[in-house]
Amino acid sequence: MEIQIKTLKFDADQKLVDFVEKKVSRLSRFHDGAGTAEVTLSLQKEGKDAKLQIHVPGEQMVIERSAKTFEDAITECVDLMKEKLTRAKEKRNEA
Repeated sequence: MEIQIKTLKFDADQKLVDFVEKKVSRLSRFHDGAGTAEVTLSLQKEGKDAKLQIHVPGEQMVIERSAKTFEDAITECVDLMKEKLTRAKEKRNEA
């Protein structure tokens, strides 16, 4: 799975980039057709936002979360995306 990381209003350090790549790369196990993943990180007044987009054949799945840290926001996004990918795979296999 190809992972693209975009940062808005700041520069991410290597530790954060490594964390994102490690977490998001695990998602490829949950859906065979998962192609490109885009992660957008941005600073907001009320917290830190993470947006995770995964392109699968015929669909683009998007999850956005805000948290106090980028790590928490990414972890929430990845957990929710796991469920979404699993449901999509089961739905595809039933058809």
